[in-house]
Amino acid sequence: MSNTNIVIATKKLTKQFGDFTAVDAITFEVYQGEIFGFLGANGAGKTTAMRMLCGLSKPTSGEATIAGFDIYKETERIKTKIGYMSQKFSLYEDLTIIENINFFGGIYGLPKAALKTRTEQLIHRLGLEAEANKLVGDLPLGWKQKLAFSVAILHEPSIVFLDEPTGGVDPITRRQFWDLIYQAAESGITIFVTTHYMDEAEYCNRVSMMVDGVIAALDTPTNLKKQFNAQTMDEVFHELARGAKRKSD
Repeated sequence: MSNTNIVIATKKLTKQFGDFTAVDAITFEVYQGEIFGFLGANGAGKTTAMRMLCGLSKPTSGEATIAGFDIYKETERIKTKIGYMSQKFSLYEDLTIIENINFFGGIYGLPKAALKTRTEQLIHRLGLEAEANKLVGDLPLGWKQKLAFSVAILHEPSIVFLDEPTGGVDPITRRQFWDLIYQAAESGITIFVTTHYMDEAEYCNRVSMMVDGVIAALDTPTNLKKQFNAQTMDEVFHELARGAKRKSD
């Protein structure tokens, strides 16, 4: 992780819906290869912020660059540099594993030769050689999530946005999923992840915590625990969220 290579930079980024300010002048930076946790209770504004960073929602005011591209003027360029995975499973369950990989590889614009090579690498890395022609809908949830993550980084994006990617999977599978995240980060991909599992916050290089549309704290898990005299990130979260006024997005 290099602090000299900033891949996400925001300055007073704001999103309003009428009189309601969902995201209130947030400023932060994320570095290449960093695992950056973006946490907050329901209604904190993190989903709205992530939608702006992905180019899916135009900010009301403020500045931001994603992989060097302006969030207002270069949203299509941004989309070529990012991957995205939501908690709601994003692959097609009535297609096989191979068909899904080929479909999304085509969307990402991968040349046929590169797609063939990366498909073989992906199948081998996940140990799915025997299941390659199975329908994705027949896979266990944990395997679906690991496959969805692998497809989200098939085009080797600068940044992958993960929106509560491990929701509903068992603890062992969650840990295996985080092994994939570590491997991606080591290859230089920046991981921007939201999660409601506070033990997962411990796996991040740095953690931002939003409360009522603002960033209430941002530091390493170790420093945040020291700052709030807490033993766990769960205690830090509850200390920050205690004064939250919002109840839902």
